[in-house]
Amino acid sequence: MHQAMKPALLFLVHRIPFPPNKGDKIRSYHLLRYLSEHYRVFLGGFIDDPEDWQYESRVRELCEDSCFVALNPRKAKWKSLKGLLSGDALTLPYFQSDTLSKWVNERLRQHNIQRAVVYSSAMAQYVRGEMPPIASKVVDFVDIDSDKWRQYSVRKPWPLSWVYRREADRLLAFERQVAADSHGSLFVSSAEADLFKKLAPEVAEKTGFYNNGVDVEYFSPQHVLSDPFDRDEKPLVFTGAMDYWPNVDAVCWFANEVFPLLRMVDNRLRFYIVGSNPSGTVKKLGRMSGVVVTGRVKDVRPYLKHALLAIAPMRVARGIQNKVLEAMAMAKTVVVSPQALEGIAADHGRHVLLASEGQEWLTLIKSVMDGDLGELGDAARAKVMSDFCWEDNLPLVKACLEADRGQSQDSIHGRP
Repeated sequence: MHQAMKPALLFLVHRIPFPPNKGDKIRSYHLLRYLSEHYRVFLGGFIDDPEDWQYESRVRELCEDSCFVALNPRKAKWKSLKGLLSGDALTLPYFQSDTLSKWVNERLRQHNIQRAVVYSSAMAQYVRGEMPPIASKVVDFVDIDSDKWRQYSVRKPWPLSWVYRREADRLLAFERQVAADSHGSLFVSSAEADLFKKLAPEVAEKTGFYNNGVDVEYFSPQHVLSDPFDRDEKPLVFTGAMDYWPNVDAVCWFANEVFPLLRMVDNRLRFYIVGSNPSGTVKKLGRMSGVVVTGRVKDVRPYLKHALLAIAPMRVARGIQNKVLEAMAMAKTVVVSPQALEGIAADHGRHVLLASEGQEWLTLIKSVMDGDLGELGDAARAKVMSDFCWEDNLPLVKACLEADRGQSQDSIHGRP
C-alpha cells in the first residue's frame, strides 16, 4: 500500500524497540516493523539506556513521526514514589512524562488518529480519556506485570514485600481498567491470557494472545561461529539481561545450590552468565570457582552453539522466555524450570528437559554429560519453527485493530 494511503496509527512503547536484544524489545521491534507495513506509525516512548540513542534514527525510518523521551531509571524510581501519595501504582509515575503526553495529544488532534496500539500497561495512561477519542485501541500487555510484582513480594523481606504486594494490587486494578477501556487485550501466550481472564473475567471475551517469533535463520546451528570457550571446558550457558531481577535470582540460585555439586562430579564444568549490565550481585558470582560473568557480548550465538547445554532456572517468570526459544532454535539441549517453560508447549524429554528441585537439575545435567538422554536439538528447533513464526502470529494484531466491534471477538483469541 502506498504510504499516503495508509491509515495513521499511534504506537506507544515503554522502551525504544531497538536493538532487539532483550525480550520486550524483540517483540516490540517486530511489532513495529509489521505495523509500519500497514499504517503510518506515530511512535512515542522512552529511552532508558544512553547507548540506545544511537538507534533513534534507525527506528525513525519505520515511522511517520516519533517522540522519544530520556528516562533515567534512578530518578524515575524516586518519581514513582508519588504513587504512594496518590494511591496509584508506582509504575505509572515512573513512566509519566509531560513532554510525551503533550506530543501524543497534539498528534491525535492534528492527524485525526483513529487507531492505537499500546505496548505494556504503563503506556496506557497516555490514551485514557483522550480527546478526540480513538476508535480502535489495542493493548499488548505482553505479560501480566502485576503478577510479577506479586511473585517478587513473596521472595523479598519486609518492607519491600509490603511495597511489592501493594504494587501488585494497584497495578492489577489499573490493568483491569485499561482492558475494560480497550477494544482488545493481547498477551504473549495462551497461559498468560488465560490467567488474565481469571483475574479480570469481565474482559475475558476481548482477551487474546499472539506468540512471539524467532528469527530461525539468524539463530541457526548451521552458522560457522568461533568457539569462545577453552578447549577442555564443559560450558553451561545462561543468557539474559543481568540487571533484571528474575534473571539475577535464577543465576544466583543455580550458582549456589546446583553448580557446586556439579563441579564435584566434573571440575571441567563452567557456568557462563552471558548478558548485559550484570548487577553487583551477579558480578560477585564471578568470584566463585568455575563461574564466568561475561557482561554484554556482541553476539550470544557462539556461546549457545558451543555450549554443552543451555539452562533457564527461572524461579520468578511471566510470559515467554526468549532465551529458551533462541537456544531451542540453535538446536541446543535446554534444561528449564517450570516457570521458564510457561507459554511454550514443549515436551519434557522430547524438546527440552524440565527440572524443578535442585536434585532434578543435578540428575538431568549429569545424564546429559553421560549421553544417556539422546539428542533433543532437532526436535527443539522444529518446535520453534512450527509455533514461533512472526509472519504467522503478528497478523492477529491487525485483525484485532480492524475488527468490526459488532461482530464476534473470535479473531483475537490467538493462534492455537
